[in-house]
Amino acid sequence: MKRLAFACAVLFGLAVLSSSAVAQVKAAQSKSAQAPATKAAPVPASNAAPAAPARFVKTMKGVATIDFLESPPKTVGGDVVTVLKVKNTSALAISLFKVDEYWYNKKQVVVTGDTYKNLKPFMPGEILEVTLKAPKKPGEELYASQYQFSHAGGEIKPSKVKKF
Repeated sequence: MKRLAFACAVLFGLAVLSSSAVAQVKAAQSKSAQAPATKAAPVPASNAAPAAPARFVKTMKGVATIDFLESPPKTVGGDVVTVLKVKNTSALAISLFKVDEYWYNKKQVVVTGDTYKNLKPFMPGEILEVTLKAPKKPGEELYASQYQFSHAGGEIKPSKVKKF
């Protein structure tokens, strides 16, 4: 019984709302028919090119190749900051490009590190500036660092260069 009453109440509410909406539309149409027609002002043309439509990019599967430049690491506050410039030398875009940096002490034990993730497609010939900030504890000595490059479709073959 309660379901029947609820269903009737819902139908009644929809009927009331739809009739008022139809009345508003008819009133708006009659007002627009009575108004005199005016000429619309021309829209000024802009010099900017129209935006290109979004499109899918074919991405690399398997081994991708990159070149990278490494700047010397600097200590800023409590962090060791390393800046890398990375160029995609593959024929296709690299999806979900990722760089992991690991810092070791003299005993070859991992002490600290950082990760950089590029969520946009890394296009062929594009150069990324990657900033890695690894936290450093006071009194901790860092001996060497290592980089691990990877992407969603496989592995990356990096090559260190002096300039692009």
